[in-house]
Order: sequence, then C-alpha cells, then structure tokens
Amino acid sequence: MRAGFRHATRVTVTGALALSLGACAAALPQPQPAAAPAVALPVLSVAQSEGVLSRIGAVLDSADAALDPAGLPGRLTGPALAIRTAEYVRATATAGAKRPTVLPTRAQTLIVPDTTTWPRTELVVTEQPDDLQAPRLLVLTQATARDPYRLWGWARLGAGVKMPGTADTAHGSVPIAADATGYLLSPVETLAQYADVLANGDASKFAGAFPADFFRTYIEARRAAYSESLKAVATVTETYMPTGGGTVALATADGGALVVGAMTTQTTIAVAQGSVALDDAFEAALAGRASVTKSSVRTWTDVIAFYVPPAGSATTQIQVLAAEHSLTSVTGE
Repeated sequence: MRAGFRHATRVTVTGALALSLGACAAALPQPQPAAAPAVALPVLSVAQSEGVLSRIGAVLDSADAALDPAGLPGRLTGPALAIRTAEYVRATATAGAKRPTVLPTRAQTLIVPDTTTWPRTELVVTEQPDDLQAPRLLVLTQATARDPYRLWGWARLGAGVKMPGTADTAHGSVPIAADATGYLLSPVETLAQYADVLANGDASKFAGAFPADFFRTYIEARRAAYSESLKAVATVTETYMPTGGGTVALATADGGALVVGAMTTQTTIAVAQGSVALDDAFEAALAGRASVTKSSVRTWTDVIAFYVPPAGSATTQIQVLAAEHSLTSVTGE
C-alpha cells in the first residue's frame, strides 16, 4: 500500500522584498499540531486492510486465470510466491485437474500491527472457502514505507482450532521480536524445536512442549506410507529446517504470542536398485524427467502458525494452529 505524499511548492523571494513585507505585515498565526490521540492508532484501519486484500485478490485472479506467475511478485513474496508458482506447474501438468489453492480475500478476523517501524506484518483469518475447506490464515508483510503489503504466506486452520484472543483492530497487536523472552519459547526456538519433533517424534527431547497435532500426524503418516511404498528399491529420509528470517510474531491478549514461521522439508530418495518412476505428473514436471535411477530430492515449503503461552502460564504446551505443506521442487538423477 503506497503512502500518500503531499508535494510542497517552493517560492523564492528577494531579500529586499522579504524585509519590506516583514516590516509591514502583522504576525501570522502559527499552525498548531493536532492533539495526539489518547490511544495510539494501529497502522492499518479495517478499510485499508480490506483494500490491501482486494488488491492481492485481483493479482491472484489475473495470474490464476493465465496460470502465469509473471505478475505475482507485485503482491506476493516469500513462501506464498514459491508455492503459487509451483501450483501453476501442477495445474498445467494435470490439465487443470489440480487447480491452485483457493485463497479467499474476505476476512473474518484482522490482526493488525501496532508499530511505528518496518517491516510490518498483518495476519488475516479468512472466511471459509466456497468448497468448505478450512479457513486460511494469511500473512501479509510490508517491507518498507514505500512498499505495498504483499502476501507472504498462508496456512490452513486445523479442524476445531480456536484462534487465541488478540487486540481489536482499533488498537492493534504489538509485534514480538524473533528472539524475545518472556514466553514458553521464543519464536525462533518454537520453530527450531518443532522441527526436531517432526523429525524425531516422541523421542525428541522437545516433545513435551508440543502435544500431538494435525500437522505432525499428517507428516508422520505420509512419510511412513512413502517409505513403505519404496522399501523394495530405495530408502527414504526426511529433514525439516526452519527458514532463516522467516518467523514473525504478534502479541495475544493474554500475554502470549501468535507465531508464524516458514520451514523447508526435504524428502530424499536413495535408489538401491532399479529405478523409481515419477508417476505423479506434477513431480515429473518439476523434475523434468519421468524416473530416477540414483536419487531424488523433493523440497516442500511449509508455513506453520503456533500459539505460544507466556512464561509462567498454567498452559505449558505450544499449540499448532494452522499449517501448509506444499511441494515446490523436485530434482533427481
């Protein structure tokens, strides 16, 4: 969203004329600054937020219709740009059978930042899509005062998940630093420890901080099924790595933190004998080949949202609120 600027006109006068006018004219009234509001206003009003969403929606509609990512960088960035670009490859490879993820741009909840600095982050819980899938949590970011808000990422709310309370849009929610203390874990610790739990399950030394959740259940089930299907010809390993600089957080009403972060999941297939066919048209299109005889690496872009309670809270575990797990790259030989 572009900030508006008022252009001043500069007029130059001679010293003599300036002195003459200064000697004869009465003193002009001096402008007084407007009184500051008793409570600081958020950086985005509801109307401004709706305008941002509308403009993002227009860019998505145009790009989705053509399955062409060329215009996306104007309003998408980060994981959202990587995922949407890959989804166009998928839609093309499947002759339109697998369309891009539906992203409603009408909000049921706005979580706006209360800050005077950049970058800025706004979170949006969307209305439920027409296909009755889960509402999305959209992450909007503004890098500088001169940049528009862009869609940085999205995640699907888990079934039955209730979002934590946050400040209303008239006041805004305070941003939280990635390494902030005063919480069960800092935002960056939350992502790092959750990645370890995904990799090691209940054997992780951090498992006690994270109860079983829908995303972890999905990842474990998919990994097990994939390993089982290839066990005769290949081994499958998977790693989970938080994306550097990809963690944002806003304060909740109870003193906790609403944390959203990006991770990269890599699934590596080491072929022991024969070959492994890339039967999925999307995977084959990303890899540029129909099979591999040595190895293959699938890269997934993940966006995960958490509620982190404040330190000393009666709540002693971190809740996964929403997640997205999207294939964005396949390589192989």
